[in-house]
Amino acid sequence: MLVLLPPSEGKAAGGSGAPLKPESLSLPGLAPARAAVLEELVELCAGDELKAREVLGLSEGLRGEVAKNVELRSAVARPAGEIYTGVLYDALGLADLPAAARGRAEDALLVFSGLWGAVRITDRIPSYRCSMGVKLPALGALGAYWRGPMASVMPEAAGEGLVLDLRSSAYAAAWKPKGEVAGRTATVRVLHSQVVDGVEKRSVVSHFNKATKGRLVRDLLLAGAAPASPAELVTALRDLDYVVEAEPPTKPGKAWSLDVVVTQIHH
Repeated sequence: MLVLLPPSEGKAAGGSGAPLKPESLSLPGLAPARAAVLEELVELCAGDELKAREVLGLSEGLRGEVAKNVELRSAVARPAGEIYTGVLYDALGLADLPAAARGRAEDALLVFSGLWGAVRITDRIPSYRCSMGVKLPALGALGAYWRGPMASVMPEAAGEGLVLDLRSSAYAAAWKPKGEVAGRTATVRVLHSQVVDGVEKRSVVSHFNKATKGRLVRDLLLAGAAPASPAELVTALRDLDYVVEAEPPTKPGKAWSLDVVVTQIHH
């Protein structure tokens, strides 16, 4: 099973350790593209701060993120699983997973990134700010920029089993499973169900979406579940007491769509 995750806007800072070693990152086929994005991002942030903030979509209060990007090559690098924070990663709780579940996480999780393309949670990276929605002056929109490099490495990374795609739309733009890989890919949407005046209403709420996806992955890892297909994933999630509504693809080359329906979040 390969689980595709979005990163978090916020990143953990501080700590100690050696700086980034680009050659040590997973998916080495992405190395040239990573080098190009890193070079332009550092150059952008070392220049006009106002322009950099505009390109990166940062407010005045986040100007420190620009300065942080200037130092990316020399800053402390830590495992990506420690760098990414926020609702999804809080619910996933990598830090306190038992050893066996942690090992499964290291094998299964792949985090998409505007700067790195995609990294494993064991890859050591510095704290940075560069979302997939950014449009760099020279390279253009990163979602489109990464499509070529991703197309060359992701089919192999996907292996022969289930691909559980939990990415947000901006990150999904960087790679769309095709052909045979798409047929064993499941995308997940989280719906919040409420009964109002005796009528059920469903909505997509960001907090419920992120927290449920993190909790869902954690539960699969803790259970040692190893679904090999979207259909087996549906069974595994239902066994874990999730309410899942599945929609198989209507034609070849399309992914399965899964709705996970929640009424509340258990932290």
